[in-house]
Amino acid sequence: MSSSFALRDLQRDLENKANDLGKHQKEIAKNHQLRKKYTIQLGENELVLKLDLLEEDANVYKLIGPVLVKQDLAEANANVRKRIEYISAELKRLDRFIQGLEGEQNSKREAMMKIQQRLQSIQAGKAKA
Repeated sequence: MSSSFALRDLQRDLENKANDLGKHQKEIAKNHQLRKKYTIQLGENELVLKLDLLEEDANVYKLIGPVLVKQDLAEANANVRKRIEYISAELKRLDRFIQGLEGEQNSKREAMMKIQQRLQSIQAGKAKA
C-alpha cells in the first residue's frame, strides 16, 4: 500500500518537474529570440560604420518622431559607436544569462531522470510481487 502512495507522489513530482522544465524551456527560447534581435541590430550598426562613404560636410539627418532633424556626421558616428557598445554589452549579458538557464535546465532534466528511474524500479518491484 505504501508503495502505491510513493508511486503516486513520484508521478506527481515528475509531472511538476516536467511542467517546470517546460516553463524553463520557454524562457530560454524567449531569450534566444532576444539575442537574435540584438545580433541583427549589431550587424546593422556595424554595417553603418563600414559604409563610411560620406564626406565630412555631408548632411546627415536623424529621425525623431515624425521629423527629420539635421545632425553632425561626427555626432552620428559617435551615436552609432555607442549603440554598438550597448548592444555588445547586452549580448554578453544575455549569453551569460542563457548559459545559466541552460545549466539549470540540465539539472532539472537530471532530476527528472532520477525520478523516472525510481518510478521504474518501484514498478519493476511491483511486477515481481
